[in-house]
Order: sequence, then structure tokens, then C-alpha cells
Amino acid sequence: MSGHSLPVVPSSGFKFTKEHLVVAVPVAVVAAAGGFLVSHYLRAGSCKKGQVNTSISKDSPKVVHSFDMEDIGTKAVYCRCWKSKKFPYCDGSHAKHNEETGDNTGPLIIKKRDA
Repeated sequence: MSGHSLPVVPSSGFKFTKEHLVVAVPVAVVAAAGGFLVSHYLRAGSCKKGQVNTSISKDSPKVVHSFDMEDIGTKAVYCRCWKSKKFPYCDGSHAKHNEETGDNTGPLIIKKRDA
């Protein structure tokens, strides 16, 4: 061996035993599961904020509107951003929505073909 010696490290007196492992592993598993559940809950909460429809017929599993062509008249403008106070009709709310989010949504316009 060479003339180099390993530094002496004072012992703290703590020894990791099998009993410590029996306690540490379940605690680590519970902590990891708890962290996962909390992060999952926080992500789920943030997804709600990202929903397109934040207020229209939230008690319904699906919002569906149906119109007869004869009842439309010459032109109808329908909301596609879900922000209109006159939903399902467009009130121009998409302009503010687009400005705030960088989106590019606009209305659905249905009109009779010019003769």
C-alpha cells in the first residue's frame, strides 16, 4: 500500500438496521403516494379553469342546441367560445377571450345563399 491513509471520520453512533428499514419504507411509500395524490388534485383543479365551457348549462352532461333552417331567417351568428352572455348566440365575447388567451376563435355564421 502507498503511504496515503484514509481520513478518520468520527462515528455518529447511528446504525441503520433492519428495524429502521421496516419503518422507513412504509413511511416513504405513504409520503410518495400522498405527494402524487396532492399533485393530481392540484392538476385536476387547474384543468377546471382551462375548460372551454365555464358557465353554460353545467348541470347537463352535454350542451346541445338544434335549430331548424326555416327558423333562422336570413342570417344567424352562433357563439363558439362559450363566453357569450347571449349563448348560443354570439355577442362578440370571443374578441376579449382571444386577446386574453392568444386564441383565435370566432363565431359560426349561417346565412342564406345570395340568389
